[in-house]
Amino acid sequence: MPFISDTALDALLTQVALATRMDICSQEPATYTEATSTYSKGNKTTISIGSAADRTPNGRKRAVAAITGGTVSATATVSHWALTQVTGTLLWATGALASSQSVTSGNTWATAAFDIGVADAT
Repeated sequence: MPFISDTALDALLTQVALATRMDICSQEPATYTEATSTYSKGNKTTISIGSAADRTPNGRKRAVAAITGGTVSATATVSHWALTQVTGTLLWATGALASSQSVTSGNTWATAAFDIGVADAT
């Protein structure tokens, strides 16, 4: 039976917690440049990511706090989010929004809190 310790999973999630910026994107980015420029339609640079905790039904997670006041920089339809660092070139995590949303340049955007997690080895 495979096993990965909570300490190892927490180390992975510690790297994700280094993110300081969240972008809303028109499609799922695969690179830092795509996340922060090519597909970005807005961002927020003050985000909060909680401590590692148990994930249901298994594994570990970190909670990304609800975000308000994100700036929309282009009128478009967004479908994904991306976590990066304000200073750096690493794309830490991406995911799909619950549903695509139309956004308008000059407006603001918000998200509910959500978890980023990693399942135990099976």
